[in-house]
Amino acid sequence: MSTETPLRTFSTSHLNPRCMGLAFGTTGLVFYLGCMLTMATVPRESAVTFFNSLLHGLDVGPILKTSVPLPQVALGLVTTFILGWFAGILSAGIYNLSLRLGK
Repeated sequence: MSTETPLRTFSTSHLNPRCMGLAFGTTGLVFYLGCMLTMATVPRESAVTFFNSLLHGLDVGPILKTSVPLPQVALGLVTTFILGWFAGILSAGIYNLSLRLGK
């Protein structure tokens, strides 16, 4: 008789909506902070070129603001986290529902 642990097999399990919401919200915050860091460290024309390439040629030059008031930054951070959190909860909920309906 072997004392080795059996290999784990893949099984479909449910996702925790709160954890997934936290993961999505935090990911959104990291991207938001990365965008802020980019805007703070590169010249305006470099930022326009960078964001134009990310948005497949959409010209962000006319709408790109280089100075944003602190309350607006705080609102952006909170809103980004809440929208990401909601997207994570919704994604996990739909995934879990599809598992239940597929049985």
